[in-house]
Amino acid sequence: MAESTQSSRVLTEFSDRLTLRGLRVFIALEEVRSVAEAAKVLGLSKSNVSQNITTLEQNLGTKLFDRKQKPISLTPAGHVLSLHAHRIMAMVSAAEASLAEFNVDSLPVLNFAIIDDLDASLAPVMATALQSHLANSYICTFSGRSDQVTSRLISRAADIAVTASIPTDIHKFHIQELYREQFVLVTARSKYRPSDDWRETLSQLPFVQYSDAMPVGQLVATHLKRIGFDVPRRFAFETSRSVIATVARAGGWTLATPLSILDASRFRQDVDIYPLPFTGLSRPIYLISRMNELGALPDILAKQFRTLLQNELFPEFSRTAPNVADALEVHDLP
Repeated sequence: MAESTQSSRVLTEFSDRLTLRGLRVFIALEEVRSVAEAAKVLGLSKSNVSQNITTLEQNLGTKLFDRKQKPISLTPAGHVLSLHAHRIMAMVSAAEASLAEFNVDSLPVLNFAIIDDLDASLAPVMATALQSHLANSYICTFSGRSDQVTSRLISRAADIAVTASIPTDIHKFHIQELYREQFVLVTARSKYRPSDDWRETLSQLPFVQYSDAMPVGQLVATHLKRIGFDVPRRFAFETSRSVIATVARAGGWTLATPLSILDASRFRQDVDIYPLPFTGLSRPIYLISRMNELGALPDILAKQFRTLLQNELFPEFSRTAPNVADALEVHDLP
C-alpha cells in the first residue's frame, strides 16, 4: 500500500513529462504483454516500443513493467499509471471524435469586434451576415478603438475583427484588406473654400482632433507634423460623432474618414467636406481572424462585406459628399 501511495506521488510530480505517444505504447504493451506483439499492434519496431517505455520510465523515475516476468507484467507504479492512462486516452479519443465532426456551424458563440467608426454603418449588416452562416450561434459584438479591437482578437476575446491595426504576430492570423479610405477635410459650414490659402484659413479655426489614445488620432497627428502644420490643441474626442458635432458647433475643422462621416451623418448639413488641400493620408481596413480556425468563413464574409461596401455604403457616401466620392476603394472586389 505504501509503495502504491509513493507511486501515485511520483506520477503526480512528473505528470508533465507524460506524452500521448508514450501512453499509447504503454497501453498497448499492458494489453498484449509482449514487446513484439505491441510492436505489431502499433506498427512500430520492437526497439521503438522498448525505447518509448524506457523513456517513459526515465521521465517518471520508476519502473512500470517487470520484464523478468513472462509474460511481461505491470509493477505497482504501472498499475497506478494504467488507471490514469486509460482515462486520458478515453478523453483524447472523445476529443478527436468531436473534432472530426466539428464544423463552423456548430460554434455555440462567435465574438465579433469592429472599430467604432463602422459600428452604426457596418456592424448590424456584419452581424446579420454572420448569423446567416451560423444559424445556431450566438453572435456577440464589440466596438471600440482599433487597438482595442485588435487586442481582443489577440487575447481570444474576439474570433473575427474588422480593424485598422494589424497584430504583431502576423503569421498567426489570416489578414484580408477590405477597403482603403482616404482622409478628407471636414470644416464647419462656410468656414473654408478650396480657393483659400489652407494654412492661413485653417490656422484661424479651432482644430477638433481625435484623442491621442486612439490609433486614428496618432495617425492624423503624425501626418500634420510630417507636413509641418503646427496645430494648437483645443478639443479631443474618442468618437467620430463627437468630433464632427464639435466641428459644426465650434466652427472648426478636422481630418476624418468617409465611413466615420457616415457614422455621424446627422451633422452632415452643418459641415462641408473637401479633399485634403495637402499631401494625402489614407488607411486600410482589414478583416482579421486566427489562422486555420474558422474554415472558409472569413473568406466568405470578406467577399460579402466588400460587395456590401461597393453596392450600398460607397454609393451612400457618394451621395453625401460627391466631390470626394473617390476617397474609398474596395480591395480585390471579385
